[in-house]
Amino acid sequence: MEIIDQLLAYGWWVGAILIVVGFVALVKGADWLVDGASAIAKRFGISDLIIGLTVVAFGTSMPEFVVNMVSVAEGSTELALTNILGSNIINTFVILGLTALVYPILSQKRSRDFDIPMSIIAGVLVLSFVAIQLPFGETGRGVGRVGGVVLLLMFCYFLYNTFRHAKDHPEEVEAEEGTKEIPVRRAVALMLGGFVGLVVGGELIVKSAVDIASKMGVSEAIIGLTIVALGTSLPELATSVIAAFKKNSDIALGNVIGSNIFNVFFVLATSATIRPLPAYDGIELDALMAALGSIIVWLAVKTNRERKVKRWAGALLLLIYAGYLTYRLMSI
Repeated sequence: MEIIDQLLAYGWWVGAILIVVGFVALVKGADWLVDGASAIAKRFGISDLIIGLTVVAFGTSMPEFVVNMVSVAEGSTELALTNILGSNIINTFVILGLTALVYPILSQKRSRDFDIPMSIIAGVLVLSFVAIQLPFGETGRGVGRVGGVVLLLMFCYFLYNTFRHAKDHPEEVEAEEGTKEIPVRRAVALMLGGFVGLVVGGELIVKSAVDIASKMGVSEAIIGLTIVALGTSLPELATSVIAAFKKNSDIALGNVIGSNIFNVFFVLATSATIRPLPAYDGIELDALMAALGSIIVWLAVKTNRERKVKRWAGALLLLIYAGYLTYRLMSI
């Protein structure tokens, strides 16, 4: 979009404004797309449970997905990698940390036995890809096409297991609240409007982030780990903290861990399959943090009888993140 480039020529402050506008368009676009798609799915007789496991679940990862697709198209591979790693780090250390401080987070058996271990596996796989030389003719370190395919296969397994569990244990799965009855025309309009919002928002964010990084003399990786990652994680942050104040914080763990799994096994996998994502300076620490967050959460719920992420664990997560962020910013 040439108009974005023209606006960015006025200064970095324009880029900052455009990023905010982009996040608003991105989040609202995702909401409209989910509402429209859910209403149409309901029209075809699909249950609220299935809609929740598919349309809604994919919708929550749409901001990260769109930003990554635009980044890959623009050749900003650092932004594509750090958007996912940064989002997962913020999801675990900041969102769960703040939520647990407000009210201890109760874990469900499904989360302890399958979802959190899958999140750990996702982090370990990414760390392995970026820490070792890739085989099969791929040069350099990073998440290449082979890694992308491996992650997509893991995503297929995750979906299969999730649907099988929902079918075998319907009493353990909370269905989404009844999908709103929306006229077909309005549902289609919402989907189209949501799609436009996602595309425009993604373009604004990626172009502005790259421009700010260039003008401020910092790497795209730092912008991706902080501004972009925080922006795409805002919906989860708001939902989780509000739920904690209502003493309903157990939904936060499922939302955050589910988002982390989708981010790696679906968003990052799709990005790497389209265009290999080479390693950047400091990626080992970022990937390690993404894996470490899930490990700490798993240990936190396994080491007490209540199976909760308690306030001390929330404080620990926030302290570790503060130390990590300080180190990364000082190493610029």
